[in-house]
Amino acid sequence: MYFTHWQLIKYRDGRRKDPQMSPLAEKLDDADMADLAAFYAAQPPRARPASPDAARVAAGRRLAETHHCTSCHRPGLTGQQQAARLAGQDFDYLLRLLRGFKAKTAADLDGTMTVAAQPLQDDEIVSLVHFLVSLTPEAGR
Repeated sequence: MYFTHWQLIKYRDGRRKDPQMSPLAEKLDDADMADLAAFYAAQPPRARPASPDAARVAAGRRLAETHHCTSCHRPGLTGQQQAARLAGQDFDYLLRLLRGFKAKTAADLDGTMTVAAQPLQDDEIVSLVHFLVSLTPEAGR
């Protein structure tokens, strides 16, 4: 199952909330969700505009290695199944989501990211995000 499909299920079930996505997802059936997920999975990834700080990128790379981010998100952090593509995502989105995992206000299917975010300090989260936005989304694809 695609990452997007899992997210749509969470929006529909109320485990993930967003003022725009939640009302849309609650009207989707399983086939609609599967079709949407397949469509988005077939789109080529695009890097978002970013200006990462080189020192923070280096610190974030070390954090990603220390916390074994590639074990779920794959080498190149391109994602798979329920693990999101992190490479080249939007800076503010990644920052908000990682802070949400840390604060336990965002959730993933099995709680892995909530657990993984707990040892991170906010400054480390910022560095990790600088590293993630510095990656080319096509890496390892």
